[in-house]
Amino acid sequence: MLEPAYQADVVIVGAGVAGLSAAHRLTSAGVTTAVLEAAPCAGGRMSTEKVDGFRLDRIGQLLSTAYPELRLTPGLDALVLRPFAPGVLLHSDGRHHRAGAVASAGGARGARGALHAVRALASAPRTTGTPRASAPLGTAVDQARLGAALTRLAAMPVERLLSRPELPARQALAARGVPVRTVDGFLRPLLAALLCDPELTTSSRCADLALRSFAAGRLCVPEGGAETLPELLRRALPPGTVHTGVQVTSVSTNAVTTAEHGEIRCRAVLLATDARAAADLLPGLRVPDFHRLTVVHHSADEAPATGASLLLDADRGGPVAHTAVVSAVDPSRAPAGRALISSTVLGPPPADLDTAVRMHLSRLYGTSTRRWETLAVHHTAEAVPAMRPPHDLRRPVRLLAGLYVCGDHRDTSTVQGALHSAHRATTAILTDLGAATPVHRSDPLPTTQAA
Repeated sequence: MLEPAYQADVVIVGAGVAGLSAAHRLTSAGVTTAVLEAAPCAGGRMSTEKVDGFRLDRIGQLLSTAYPELRLTPGLDALVLRPFAPGVLLHSDGRHHRAGAVASAGGARGARGALHAVRALASAPRTTGTPRASAPLGTAVDQARLGAALTRLAAMPVERLLSRPELPARQALAARGVPVRTVDGFLRPLLAALLCDPELTTSSRCADLALRSFAAGRLCVPEGGAETLPELLRRALPPGTVHTGVQVTSVSTNAVTTAEHGEIRCRAVLLATDARAAADLLPGLRVPDFHRLTVVHHSADEAPATGASLLLDADRGGPVAHTAVVSAVDPSRAPAGRALISSTVLGPPPADLDTAVRMHLSRLYGTSTRRWETLAVHHTAEAVPAMRPPHDLRRPVRLLAGLYVCGDHRDTSTVQGALHSAHRATTAILTDLGAATPVHRSDPLPTTQAA
């Protein structure tokens, strides 16, 4: 029997959100697709561990209701986003200060809401016996200026935003006349939470995009854990599309070679892995620096009184950059009667991590943490690709005719960036394949460990 010329139109290497969303777009266009994943399950970095009824995200990247790709990506129609309380809660000088944007119907009304929220800062009850402290945003004039800047960002077209001169974010903010107190008291801890970059070395264009999403929408998490997003994408694919436990050892424009099943022939290959894995398969592909982070999950009998707020440390008084009672945002993350507190440490963790984090959380929440139970500690050395200037927000996704790459390292280092890069890559693939016709697979792909 003659072997078929190819076994699939497109082989996708990597079953993270970029690979799965690309597979959905391709299969919806009638292009036969196989997704190969080396890990035992799909999802990549968007994974969720289950411990005693708790759902614990490994990285816990924050989403925004203003991310357009969450609405545009096929397969995510059933995604439920659980928003945090409007804006953020800043801890400074022993007090909590509410600041940030308020989501509304959008447009001018949304921008006015953002401005109002920054001007009308509300201090929560004192968490310590320290004297009454001023808001960490500076004077009333500073607050008004920040509100006006958020207003402009919320309404600014992306093309105009990306035409601004590019500098490291801290330098750009200084050049725009933003007071140091406002940067250190609000923008630095906020961008640390959004981009995992407390030193503000990120490209100012990427920082502006993050602030634009913050001002125009609400920070949120997917209901049920981070794994919900890739799981929805996987379920929407035809049965047998995703193959886990398959290690790809080499790629070309018309085939991939696997350790388990030999060569698989195709018309195009899309690398949808992380940057380092992609460079291992394609030597010479750029590998960025990465931001390292550690997520510590605690359970408590009683939730701290911060509600569904994202709590940031404006004072940099300990290892925790941001923390939240995640079960107050998404009740499905914890069993009834228990609270889940998830905290993120950026950079190398301290030697005695648990003790240092507990002491810091005690100050941030204004309550004892001695009876809290540590559920899990997740270290990720290469968690988020760094976006230092000059940063190409639209790195090429078409390397050669038949060879493509996507992922958050080709766009912005966010879920939005990963999905958007997949959108760009599938557009290029469909254009190059022309009027694709489904291939008759007389020699089917391996079905072992199919997801």
